[in-house]
Amino acid sequence: MLVLRGLYKESDVKCKSELRVNRRTFNIICEMLRDIGGLSGTKNMSLQEIVAMFLYTLAHHKKNRSIGQYFFRSGETVSRQFHLCLRALLKLHEVLLYNPTPILDDCEDERWKFFKNCLGALDGTYINVNVPSQERPKYRTRKGTIAMNVLGVCAPNLQFIYVLPGWEGSAHDMRVLRNALSRPNGFRVPRGNYYLVDAGYTNCEGFLAPYRGQRYHLKEWTDQQPESVEEFYNMKHARARNVIERCFGLLKGRWSILRSPSFFPIRTHGRIVMACCLLHNLIRKFMPTDDINEDELNESDDDSESDSDDEREFITSVATSDHWTNFRNKLAQDMFNDWRARGRHGQ
Repeated sequence: MLVLRGLYKESDVKCKSELRVNRRTFNIICEMLRDIGGLSGTKNMSLQEIVAMFLYTLAHHKKNRSIGQYFFRSGETVSRQFHLCLRALLKLHEVLLYNPTPILDDCEDERWKFFKNCLGALDGTYINVNVPSQERPKYRTRKGTIAMNVLGVCAPNLQFIYVLPGWEGSAHDMRVLRNALSRPNGFRVPRGNYYLVDAGYTNCEGFLAPYRGQRYHLKEWTDQQPESVEEFYNMKHARARNVIERCFGLLKGRWSILRSPSFFPIRTHGRIVMACCLLHNLIRKFMPTDDINEDELNESDDDSESDSDDEREFITSVATSDHWTNFRNKLAQDMFNDWRARGRHGQ
């Protein structure tokens, strides 16, 4: 079929422009959806066409009618195959979500070396949605947009570890995090490890926050040096935690369907968000050069086996404690002392 030949057979440049992946990665996606997700072609549609149509929809956020005209398929066929492909992709979550490893004592990355045993960073992001008028107040954010609140957790290598889409835009980030921790198969943080969070979250075991009332955001440090222990800690914290902002930026930059209100029901839209995150991880793993990512980390994946869940104790709630406050204070002081010992060079 000429349309498919132009999409993924002509060249990597064309394939990445239209489907956001190169030809090798496209074939890997097709194989995984077939072998793990159970997706198959039909008498009239090949597996490759179904996957290409799905990726094209995510990449360009076209209406059902436009997709049908482009692929010479009926609207009913487009809708049915999109949902079948979406369902198959979600079955890949155990394979594609990243299994994190903690920052080690010998880490030399200036952004992360002080955050021993840290697993990554987390934050919430808004994805604009269409909801019935009676539901709009629940989904209205502080800025007045109608959106869902999505919790994203990522590792230093820009791969997602955990994603919880679907919460109303009015929900506070801490409420979403508490819900993620309380779910039977939800977000798990082993005791002794932690994630970096922003000031909207409580500084507590498993979640290391910046000092409030001090400069924090990266733009505040342009051509300036920190003046206190707390400010230096906040600067280092912001530079490491920025990985989750970059992760969200790459995600939304690649998939247009996440940048404007979807034509799909809210429940389906949540599944689409998860699917885009899974594809993001797959692309990070199999596409060594990602045109959308201008700051490649060049970090190799760690394939070492981690302890099984049954052998570890996990954090199940969020609550402040003197122990965690003291942990942050000592970490901040150690960072500051190291900086002064080096003559205040290197931030």
